[in-house]
Amino acid sequence: MKPHTLVLLIVLTLARTSCGDDSPARIPVIFDTDITGDVDDVLALAMLHALADRGECSIEAVTVSKINPLAAAFVDAVNTFYGRPDIPIGVTRDAQIRDSRYLHLVQTKDGDRFRYPHDLLSGNDAPDAVTVLRRILAQSDDHSMTLVQVGLAANLADLIESKPDDISPLSGPELIRRKVKLVSVMAGAFAAVQGNDHYLEANVRNGVGSMQCFAKAWPADVSVVWSDFQIGIAAPYPRESIARDFAYRKHHIVKEAYLLHSGPNHDRPTWDLTSVLHAVRPGDDYFGLSPSGTVSVDDDGFTRFTPQANGRDRYLTMNREQAIRVVETQRCLVSQPPMRPARGE
Repeated sequence: MKPHTLVLLIVLTLARTSCGDDSPARIPVIFDTDITGDVDDVLALAMLHALADRGECSIEAVTVSKINPLAAAFVDAVNTFYGRPDIPIGVTRDAQIRDSRYLHLVQTKDGDRFRYPHDLLSGNDAPDAVTVLRRILAQSDDHSMTLVQVGLAANLADLIESKPDDISPLSGPELIRRKVKLVSVMAGAFAAVQGNDHYLEANVRNGVGSMQCFAKAWPADVSVVWSDFQIGIAAPYPRESIARDFAYRKHHIVKEAYLLHSGPNHDRPTWDLTSVLHAVRPGDDYFGLSPSGTVSVDDDGFTRFTPQANGRDRYLTMNREQAIRVVETQRCLVSQPPMRPARGE
């Protein structure tokens, strides 16, 4: 074990044990991501691993909601980098095809070895996302699972429409209602964006049909919290962190992916990270919550929130003071050194 990893392990162990036996149980999480175009998905996955290292959550599966043959391989490389090479990974077969500025990093070799080891070489070799979702949910405790959806709704729409099978005798809605506690979604725009009061957010616009299915057919008694476009804009990831905080490794998959996507002089909005942060630490006052209501999706991808007593949906709010905390917390978590040794170390 490397010295920095040992120190971090001691610090985090003391932090947990100092709280006695009252520490909350790990929150089981399925991460549904469109990890292709933007790099905030990479930061969000790294943050989930940091939270898992701290004992706050467990990553039960990762499902990919856009089509790129390197996306699943990249997820496997990130999971392996953080010492969790066996997390199940599933992919969609029917969604937007997307190029990437950084996924090719997974093919980089130093000598005859992958710089970032991984077993899954192509999404073509991964199971369907809905199969992975149904299997993980069927095996989970009732009303325990948190889903974090930070991309298209393709996989959750397919889950909703899934039928009883050899995995579970329950239909998609029945399985969701039995097993899921919360879904934390990065999508939509519920207020004007830079003067545009009809802003079409990308995660909705690029998969309108699936997001309409999700908004309309997700069970009414399973809570949905939306982090809309403006939350991530108000909490950008600081470029100083990329420059300074990852030097504990000669090669770091998060830093290299960020630089390939955004370069060294850009503070990237943290849309997807905010959904992860709320999902795992919902009671820590990083965000406020709107009143209850329902979200609907127009045919052009515009999202509407209608207040309704006991409604299924709420969306995040964030004031200036909260934004300061969110930025610093996300920076610390994303750049936290892995506690588990990567393969080969």
